[in-house]
Amino acid sequence: MLIDDVADLLKEVSSEVILPRFQRLGEGDVFEKTPGDVVTVADRESDALITTALLKLRPGSRVVGEEACAADCTILQGLDNGSVWLVDPLDGTANFAAGRGPFSVMVALLNDGEPILSWMLAPISGEMCVAERGSGAVVNGTRLVTTEPDPADLRGAFLTKFMPEEVSKRVGASSIGLATLPGLLCAGAEYPAVAKGDRHFAVFWRTYPWDHAPGMLFLEEAGGAVRRPGGQRYSVASEENGLVLARTPATLDTVVGKIEF
Repeated sequence: MLIDDVADLLKEVSSEVILPRFQRLGEGDVFEKTPGDVVTVADRESDALITTALLKLRPGSRVVGEEACAADCTILQGLDNGSVWLVDPLDGTANFAAGRGPFSVMVALLNDGEPILSWMLAPISGEMCVAERGSGAVVNGTRLVTTEPDPADLRGAFLTKFMPEEVSKRVGASSIGLATLPGLLCAGAEYPAVAKGDRHFAVFWRTYPWDHAPGMLFLEEAGGAVRRPGGQRYSVASEENGLVLARTPATLDTVVGKIEF
């Protein structure tokens, strides 16, 4: 079964490639892709293993991953056409390189641009989040359904690192009344945290498809909502910035109604 095959693949890569290097990275194991954006040997090795295995699991598909895109971003073209795997082989690399969590391994399967299956594995805890379009979201095999938080007690994260300064100032000034939590620096941890109610929303600027398609499907299938600041649904083929995710559609409306991009 495809759901189990991919889950097993991520667990194998985690145990054989990622965890053995956690807090054991040596000199020359960490590289800077762009200023402030790092990659490790664990990212690259897990990317290669996952890519090879996924192509065997679904002949005729193609793989678009974060590390492959760093070398050639033309592979982002045509995400809305056919069967495409999105892969983030080690989300939260900065945390991993610093010897701390959280970090995640994420995969989503697209059909003509629509996420239909997704997996997010937290290597440290072993928590596996899986979602299938129309069939719900599960955490370690248990169905997850969101509940409405108290509107007076909303708390969440504003991921402002990559926002232009003027946007960050507007967002900060308009978010009064929303309790701000530190960002987890890992989309593969932010989405499950919102779905489970550990926090109620998150606001992102960068919206790379491998960062958001897996979590979007998971959160929506659990009962949450993901939208652009203007209310549009997130599309993996769009290059727009700005994304708001929330535990419920009503919570998302409240957050979007307060903040100004």
